[in-house]
Amino acid sequence: MTLTRKLLLSYLALVGVTALTLVVAADRLLRARLSSEAAVELEREARFLGAAARGRSGAELDSTVRSLGRATDRRLTIVDANGVVIVDSDFRRDEVASLENHADRPEVRAAHAGRTGMDLRRSASTGRWELKVAVPIGNGAVVRVSSPLPQVDALVADAQGAVLLGAVIAAGVAALLALGFAGDVARPLVRLRDAAQAIAGGESPALDLRGRDEVGDLARALRTVDERLSARLRELEHERSEMAALIASMVEGVVACDALGAVTTLNPAARLLLGLGSDDRPASVRELFRQRAAREAVDATLAGGATAGLEVEHENRTILLSGQALPGGGAVFALHDVSDLKRLETVRRDFVANVSHELKTPLTVVRGYAETLLKDDPPSDIRRGFLDTMLTHSRRMQRLIDDLLDLSRIESGAWRPEPAAIPLSAAVADAWRSLRDRPGAGTLAFTTQVDPNSAALQVDPGALQQILLNVLDNAVRHTPAGGRIAVRARRDGPDVRLDISDTGAGIPAEHLPRIFERFYRADPARDRERGGTGLGLAIVKHLVEAHGGHVEAESTVGTGTTIRMRLPAA
Repeated sequence: MTLTRKLLLSYLALVGVTALTLVVAADRLLRARLSSEAAVELEREARFLGAAARGRSGAELDSTVRSLGRATDRRLTIVDANGVVIVDSDFRRDEVASLENHADRPEVRAAHAGRTGMDLRRSASTGRWELKVAVPIGNGAVVRVSSPLPQVDALVADAQGAVLLGAVIAAGVAALLALGFAGDVARPLVRLRDAAQAIAGGESPALDLRGRDEVGDLARALRTVDERLSARLRELEHERSEMAALIASMVEGVVACDALGAVTTLNPAARLLLGLGSDDRPASVRELFRQRAAREAVDATLAGGATAGLEVEHENRTILLSGQALPGGGAVFALHDVSDLKRLETVRRDFVANVSHELKTPLTVVRGYAETLLKDDPPSDIRRGFLDTMLTHSRRMQRLIDDLLDLSRIESGAWRPEPAAIPLSAAVADAWRSLRDRPGAGTLAFTTQVDPNSAALQVDPGALQQILLNVLDNAVRHTPAGGRIAVRARRDGPDVRLDISDTGAGIPAEHLPRIFERFYRADPARDRERGGTGLGLAIVKHLVEAHGGHVEAESTVGTGTTIRMRLPAA
């Protein structure tokens, strides 16, 4: 039901209740007032009848009473002191004896007591509603005048009709006024309702702010609510955008789900870690994991718990799974890929073990010979042999430590290349000159073939010298007497392709992918015997890549090995 109809019906109901109240009031007040006036008139007539009946009796009295009754259109009754009806204008003399005793009638009882008695009731004799007034006339006798009240009823009915007619007219006028007033009241409220619905729908409301009454105050308050709500929504949208951008840019995977486990958020990192495409959306977070422990952790988190640092293996990756239940139901999970950390931890352990192993052998030799020299007094030629061995192993440890420091400096970023134009042929000649005094180097054939277009490199001088020394040192140590070492260089676009080949024992194919790792040796026992530290090629790889170049190895067992490098040309 509309507000206008409610107001209209309320006003009509108010008019109706008012009219009904007036009708009832008119009935009671008019009836009481008219009855009182009629009682006064009946009392006057009763006294007149008493005066006329005094001294009369028998037929004369009956004739007088009946004549007066017809003349006044009243019922006249005379009752003696015992309540016996003596004469009644409505009954013949032979019928009077059959009337009831009137001693117990209220008006008669009051007249016997010397007062004027009055009562309104239905007459037992005539069956009509009558107003009865009785007065004493002496010797205990009572004269009573009874009269129906048709005039009173007619006047009251006329008054009620007038009131009802006025009520109908008032109701019509009130309906018209109420309709207009209700429209004036409801119209701004309807506009406020439409404005509130617009605000709820995220639209701009149309508000009339000109009013100075309560409706105007409400409109202005609603405008304030809309402005504050819009500002808050903009803030929330901004925060949501920031949060979405933050989650999308995170390296860690983020997965959010509702209370039933349905996935609601899946950032790009999580898709990458879990092997999902950009359009893939799993129905449940449980489907993301295959391991039983991971699914149990998901169920426990959805039940209101938390998961911290659970390692999960997923497609050759190690993922740390952490989860936290949300207050309103659901949960959010963080996925951190620790595969590289696990690999680095393995490399670190291997590195420590390798360094310890590499240092243990020369230290053991040096310590053993030193203890022998302290306890015994060997001949001078044996003592000299001991000292030479100790010096050799000390130098080996020194080279190992130097290589470790160089590698650490390069990997940590503490070293930066300072490129300059370096003549390649001169750099190769200097490097070979440093190595040709090594045992076995003099028996090797060394050749250099540098294309004129690649005569100079744009590299750090110290780095180029270290690259050449490490590669050539490996070639010298692994090439038997009578073998060949060749250095070739040619231009390849903006770079120079530098190949260093030997005719040594070669490297088995299964070892080639790892020879640039620290401490990796295809034949550890023979390499240590030849004085290698296991770090030379790792240093070469880092130095070449620091210049934006690339290095790789080709080898055939029994034929030899070629180290191919690409370095920037001058």
